[in-house]
Amino acid sequence: MNRHINFCKSAMAAWLSVALVAVLPAAAAPVTAPAAAPIAHPVTPEVVPLSVFVLPVNPKEGCDPFFPASTRPYESAASKNPVGDLTSLVLRGLSGSPDHRLVIINNHTFGVGDEGDVITPHGRIHIHCIEITPKSVVVESGGQRHELSYMGIP
Repeated sequence: MNRHINFCKSAMAAWLSVALVAVLPAAAAPVTAPAAAPIAHPVTPEVVPLSVFVLPVNPKEGCDPFFPASTRPYESAASKNPVGDLTSLVLRGLSGSPDHRLVIINNHTFGVGDEGDVITPHGRIHIHCIEITPKSVVVESGGQRHELSYMGIP
């Protein structure tokens, strides 16, 4: 038993002597002034390119990565600017002051320069209100212009 204790004491003494040899030179080193900061050169920020997402018009241009068999991307690209039958547009009413007229076309209110989707018997049509005159309204859809008269509206 004494051997074991003596061995442990000598192992502990050896470990402490190694630790002191490693620590003492660092503690005895003279204190020096901190080194001067390096000269900073102006850094130009790296220009990160913006991501561009293009909806495919047909399967050759690409597909939906989550649903590759889906035809949805091609349907939405084709129906982005639907051109419907502009003759199915009905002027329902006129409101606003003479200097700021508003019209109601198929239950949707428009002012000059406004655009929106109108529901017709043939589907949705995206129209842009170009002009409101005392006797008519000029709208545009898909490059086609159409004039709606105020039949029966004072």
